[in-house]
Amino acid sequence: MIPADLSLLHTPGAPALSPDGRWAVVARTAPDLSADEYVGRLWRMPTDGSAAPAPLTRGHRDTAPVFSPDGRWIAFLRAEAKGRPQIHLVEAEGGEPVRLTDAPLGASSPRFSPDGRSLAFVARVPEEGRYLPEGDSAAEAPRHITTYTYRNDGVGFRQDKKPQLFVLELPAQPGEGELPVARQITAGVEVDHIAWLADSAHVAVVAARHARADDDLRADVSAVDVRIDQDHALRPLTDADRGSTLAVAATIEAADGSGLWLLAQDMGTAGRDFVAAQTGLFHLALTDGAQGPEAVGTPERVTDADAVDLDPGTLAVTEDGVLVGELDRGTVRLRELRRDGSSRDLLTGLVAHGAEYARGTVVTSAAGPLTSGEVHAIELSSGIGRRLTDWSAPLRETGRLREPRELNGTAPDGYPVHGWLVTPDPERFGSGPHPTILMIHGGPYAQYTVGLFDEVQTLAEAGYAVVYGNPRGAAGYGRAHGRSIRQAFGTVDAVDVLALLDVALTDPALDGERVGVMGGSYGGYMTAWLTTRTDRFRAAIVERGFLDPVSFVGSSDIGWFFGLEYVGDGDTDADRAAVAAQSPMAQVHRVTTPTLVIHSEQDWRCPVEQGQRWFVELKRRGVPAELLLFPGEGHELTRSGRPKHREVRFDHVLRWWAERLPV
Repeated sequence: MIPADLSLLHTPGAPALSPDGRWAVVARTAPDLSADEYVGRLWRMPTDGSAAPAPLTRGHRDTAPVFSPDGRWIAFLRAEAKGRPQIHLVEAEGGEPVRLTDAPLGASSPRFSPDGRSLAFVARVPEEGRYLPEGDSAAEAPRHITTYTYRNDGVGFRQDKKPQLFVLELPAQPGEGELPVARQITAGVEVDHIAWLADSAHVAVVAARHARADDDLRADVSAVDVRIDQDHALRPLTDADRGSTLAVAATIEAADGSGLWLLAQDMGTAGRDFVAAQTGLFHLALTDGAQGPEAVGTPERVTDADAVDLDPGTLAVTEDGVLVGELDRGTVRLRELRRDGSSRDLLTGLVAHGAEYARGTVVTSAAGPLTSGEVHAIELSSGIGRRLTDWSAPLRETGRLREPRELNGTAPDGYPVHGWLVTPDPERFGSGPHPTILMIHGGPYAQYTVGLFDEVQTLAEAGYAVVYGNPRGAAGYGRAHGRSIRQAFGTVDAVDVLALLDVALTDPALDGERVGVMGGSYGGYMTAWLTTRTDRFRAAIVERGFLDPVSFVGSSDIGWFFGLEYVGDGDTDADRAAVAAQSPMAQVHRVTTPTLVIHSEQDWRCPVEQGQRWFVELKRRGVPAELLLFPGEGHELTRSGRPKHREVRFDHVLRWWAERLPV
């Protein structure tokens, strides 16, 4: 890839499936470099592959489609240029969409009731006088903060614009007259994932509504009666106040009416044991109580707590169980899990995300080594699948994509290391040896995958060999692998990334004397850390790094728990020594490697002071260093930042390597 190829990254969202299983509708989005926004529309396609996908809508950015129970309507989100998403309704066979909402800060998560008469959604409700389009934010009243969880990267301050549940009754003839009135159901507590129950009277919501919600990471699933003449109190189905240790991420009602399926992490008795707390599948039995659904006992874990980690964004019911995405060595397998304990794979070797099931058919979106994502349909009974789209064809046809090669090796302590190698086109750059860049992912409990990675492809197109993998601490290799660096940053994880690099360098096409290193977030930590331990790298790029665990505690949106769990709390002399032993900033005097520091000014996950201080400390010590700051961006610059900023960032990355590690 070249930087301008960002506009060819066509990415499908989670697909919607018609009730008869015959039609899929999916949003396809891409960065638009000229508009400097993400644009997209909804596409409609038959699941039998009998016709090519066709555009259903033509908005600026149309996303998140969902079918009505009778299959006639599709609700979706539409955002105009520079605007906020609002819920629209369009006939499933096409037509002019009708707007249903006018939420000041936008709407999300439209969900039809099972009887098709109502639509539930989530919208942030601003405090009086705040976030007015014509207002002066500097003149607003001060924010009185009493909780740890008062802001989020990419969201900003959250306590003055909490997401709430709304319900609107659908008009008999949408589009005639004024917008339908949406009723606000919840207030005070923030609500997240929502799911209707079969009676069309109750909605299940995820919310941290327990007494210690400000001091831990647990979140309950509750039921709320949304009927006009009823009390809208949240009635917990899991209850952290009564000992539940779960942080529920998503929920959906079982097809057999036996209760709810939950995707959740077990946060332990303290409620903050999030390190490699693998997302598991749980079943919660329900019964009809006097005031609505009531839980029968506690949730029953279905998946192995030590071996299985699931994608929180993939959950759909079948007649016999549920569809989930399981993280597995750089892939996300789509699986059907059943209550009787049996399971089977439906899609492997790719990175699946989102799924729906109807009448024997499953649809999902999945990325692969040479595609940023395609829509697949699978016959559930036979497991036979077909790819319905080929949206990455224009990118492949540039001839600028290189397929990764899997790497397997062994660290000096005998532990297996796993990753991938991408090398430049030999017709353009010869057989090598090529300058090599070691890339390290963020998280740390995350994973590089087999999906098309624009960063790797852009470096390979410029003539670099790229090595990347999943060291200890990463997701997708079991709980023990993920927890192995708890309060041991920069130990076995550093051993693993260097071992993977050494495995790759046994290939004569790679030049072991010309090697650079780069990474973002925790990968920025590891990049900085390695430059405090070795001079083997010609240059480094430290991006949005976690560089000083001490100042991180008060400045990051997750600082009140992340560093304390991962590197220690520093409350005693021994603890302080342990934290310093894992801190790049405490060892910055050892660095001699030329370093480009990249950071975003509005990064609240790894605050900009982390990058600024690293840059200044290197400059003070005479180490060649540069600082690249992006205004208006947060932690997700490389994935969802403004398209022009992403393109300019690539230009600077390539310039830096051309100067410090020329091809």
